[in-house]
Amino acid sequence: MFTYVSKRLLLSIPILFGITVITFGIIHLTPGGFTSVQMDMNPNISPDSIAAMRKLYGLDQPLHIQYGNWVGRFIRLDFGRSFLDQRDVISKIGERLPATLLLSGLSLIMIFLLAIPLGVYSAMHHDSRQDRAITIITFIGYSIPTFWLALLCMLLFGVFLGWLPISGLRSVNHDLLSVPGKLWDYISHLILPVFISAFGGLASISRYMRSNMLEVVRQDYIRTARAKGLPQNQVYYRHALKNALLPIITIIGLALPGLIGGSFIFETIFSWPGMGRLAYESALNFDYPTIMGIAGIGAILTLLGNILADVMYAIVDPRIRL
Repeated sequence: MFTYVSKRLLLSIPILFGITVITFGIIHLTPGGFTSVQMDMNPNISPDSIAAMRKLYGLDQPLHIQYGNWVGRFIRLDFGRSFLDQRDVISKIGERLPATLLLSGLSLIMIFLLAIPLGVYSAMHHDSRQDRAITIITFIGYSIPTFWLALLCMLLFGVFLGWLPISGLRSVNHDLLSVPGKLWDYISHLILPVFISAFGGLASISRYMRSNMLEVVRQDYIRTARAKGLPQNQVYYRHALKNALLPIITIIGLALPGLIGGSFIFETIFSWPGMGRLAYESALNFDYPTIMGIAGIGAILTLLGNILADVMYAIVDPRIRL
């Protein structure tokens, strides 16, 4: 296992740099640029000022030189300075990281704690009324656009009923509240974003779990377990569940980058101070160092997520170790 993981880590190095090359090229070949944004903000700026600005930020150099400079800093875990405020990119990412981890982590926990039992229950009651009801609910979850659902929930619970806040991580008067009040303030701000971000994933994971369980329970070893007179719960939860979880492990590994990248749609709608919103704002302003910093971290986490999924495969299914 150690040799296999070591080989995968070594193979991930050229893949990582290949991803960064493509990302760097796409970002810099996009029409417009940071200097164009500055000209739009100040139409009276002179061409000499634009040329000086390009030289200051190194944008006058060829792309391969710019990429080489970025790679040199990236190896030292130095993502450079933001074009917008001249702050270290790693500091800006560090400020936004806790909010994104909180939102994405709670969403993932909610998805898997609810979706896996829901999918198993639906498979155990195949073609029953309960199964049909769960199927209808999950299809609705597939069909409803999450950004539209977010706006509806904000109007209902935030504007009309006034039960929940609709933006930010905490209220303006948060520092004046008592300790229980501060705790509830955080929880109330989390309810809508966590529910909306988990809604679509809950529908899809539960359907994956149901189809996987139905496929596994048709295997011969499950028929043998039933023929021995084992209880249905033991057959499903002890013998079938492990093998049915294998495709779900892939989804868990691919969900790892989402913990950092977050969802810029939800974070923008709810004004959530996370990584997704930072990436969105940086893309609008052509803040190349910040965009590449977020993209680089996302690439690393994607590769680590794939390796983690392979390791979890071997843990769940001993046959894969061979």
